[in-house]
Amino acid sequence: MKFYYGTILKRKFIYEVKKPRKDKKLPVILRQEKVTKILNSVNNIKNKAILMLVYSAGLRAGEVVKLKPEDMESKRMLIFIKGVKGGKDRYTMLSETALEVLKDYWQAYISKKWLFSGQEKERHITTRTVEKIFSNACEIAKILKPVTVHSLRHSFATHLLESGVDL
Repeated sequence: MKFYYGTILKRKFIYEVKKPRKDKKLPVILRQEKVTKILNSVNNIKNKAILMLVYSAGLRAGEVVKLKPEDMESKRMLIFIKGVKGGKDRYTMLSETALEVLKDYWQAYISKKWLFSGQEKERHITTRTVEKIFSNACEIAKILKPVTVHSLRHSFATHLLESGVDL
């Protein structure tokens, strides 16, 4: 109604309309054994590297697809993530295990522009591809919970808290 009056009729809408509140639902958290089961169910080294980075660094799907080789700082064990949510840059940790998988991946797939290039070498893979990789891995691992790639990010943070790491 507000749009109709303001934009179409060019009149002021005199009533105040309150928007309904969004439900605040808790995210689904996977146990560490389930995460390990998902990661072990992936045979393709590229797909394994993607999921390992999402979980071990707490990345969003949109962040992992836009990683470039120069974003990996193996000496400092950090990953530099540019222009993420809110337009901010940040660093996150790079785990030893993920680094080993990345080294194996890097030897098999050499790309200069993107860490995970798509079918066209000049473009990165899509977030939809990452979602599909994750759903296939969950299917193979027989995970019955309604989980998404973002569940790995939530699980990462929860597992760190449970192990006593100060976020």
